Amino acid sequence: MSAQCEVTAKRAAGAPMSVFERGLTLWVALCIVAGVVLGQFAPAPFQALGRMEVARVNIPVGLLIWVMIIPMLMKIDFSALHQVKEHWKGIGVTLFVNWAVKPFSMAVLAWLFVRQWFAPWLPAEQLDSYVAGLILLAAAPCTAMVFVWSRLSDGDPYFTLSQVALNDTIMVFAFAPIVGLLLGLSAIVVPWATLFTSVLLYIVIPVILAQAWRKALLKQGQAKFDATLATLGHASILALLATLVLLFAFQGEAIIEQPLVIALLAVPILIQVFFNSALAYWLNRKVGEKHSVACPSALIGASNFFELAVAAAISLFGFESGAALATVVGVLIEVPVMLLVVKIVNRSKGWYEAGTGRA
Repeated sequence: MSAQCEVTAKRAAGAPMSVFERGLTLWVALCIVAGVVLGQFAPAPFQALGRMEVARVNIPVGLLIWVMIIPMLMKIDFSALHQVKEHWKGIGVTLFVNWAVKPFSMAVLAWLFVRQWFAPWLPAEQLDSYVAGLILLAAAPCTAMVFVWSRLSDGDPYFTLSQVALNDTIMVFAFAPIVGLLLGLSAIVVPWATLFTSVLLYIVIPVILAQAWRKALLKQGQAKFDATLATLGHASILALLATLVLLFAFQGEAIIEQPLVIALLAVPILIQVFFNSALAYWLNRKVGEKHSVACPSALIGASNFFELAVAAAISLFGFESGAALATVVGVLIEVPVMLLVVKIVNRSKGWYEAGTGRA
């Protein structure tokens, strides 16, 4: 293992949740209120921002998304990819759940809940858009927050780092094809040009910029890198909250008319979180992986790279779409639900190790 890779893993393992991260659900709820109120009483500025588009890409939101994503991608050390062989069973479980189960199971859940069981209580013209948003959310595995969840569950920091690096590498190539396939299977028109533009703008370019910036900062020393990343981390959360205010300013009227929508969209997301985390946790137990590997493997399968999902939803379907709203619901419930999953895996350690013979 390289010295820099080891430092990165240790830093990731020891980084506590910031005040912003711990209170993310509260901040999101406040942004919902602020966005709805501002959108109703001062719509002109938001409409002007909404018109600032080039090739269906909203420029203000695009910049905000970059501020959100780049600091997270700077935490990833792609030199950790060689470590995947050290816990190949856990990596195999992670890849299976993230890419072979998670997007497809969400497509099924979206079809059942949105198009069938909840359809009478949802706006008929937005049903396809809600399904698309849920698919986008599930097709983007979590990046930065996995380090936090791993630390809280005493996860192996080297395994966490290697699985995140591998997932991000796969996401560059797999995100667009999987989203396109599932949208097509859901009878939703796939805007391929916009989809590939979103991948280029919100995955490929940010990865290149983040890694170049990471390399330049590390040349100036670890202290410089840590200080810059801490500052950028706060900017990332603020950019997310600003994007949510914009989203809910456009969604305000629909929310006022249909206040039940958010609760209904949360149901398939919650089921998805518990299903995928339980599946990954159980599979790791069956193949005999350590508890410290099973935890981050389960947690990355349960959480989402919601910044990418929000950006893609806005690019593909617009601010006022049900897809954008569905991805934001994922942001709203992410922290409290993931903290519950962390608590479950921590409390079940005895049961887990009894099944692998490691107790």
